[in-house]
Amino acid sequence: MSAFENATRFFHACESSEGWEGCKQYVEPGASFEAQAGPLVEIETVKDYTDWMAGAASWMPDGRYDLHTSAWDEANRAATFFATYHGSHSGEGGPVPPTNREMSSDYVYVLFMSADGRVERMVKIWNAAWALTQLGWA
Repeated sequence: MSAFENATRFFHACESSEGWEGCKQYVEPGASFEAQAGPLVEIETVKDYTDWMAGAASWMPDGRYDLHTSAWDEANRAATFFATYHGSHSGEGGPVPPTNREMSSDYVYVLFMSADGRVERMVKIWNAAWALTQLGWA
């Protein structure tokens, strides 16, 4: 399987809230995670991010995503995914009681792949403040 195929499978597993169990086969041990987004600033590993996404499913049980485009950059061994996440805060969990408000939030994943074709570094580009405002949290 190619690095881009693995990256694509990782993307779908992560966005489907499969958590670490559903994602670990596509990831190098200790793979790093980065984001300049308030709710994610303390997350440093891909493992922790995938678990955070799985946890989000408890407070946003109708969460779903639309993948708009993806690309592979062979020179940098990087896969890029642009998508929109949709959902409403109708379940228990999250920083406040359920607001029942909906959000649609655009984001980008850049996955840097190892020589073995597994994620070794992940960067999420996301305007978290926009999403939190839509959900009524900010």
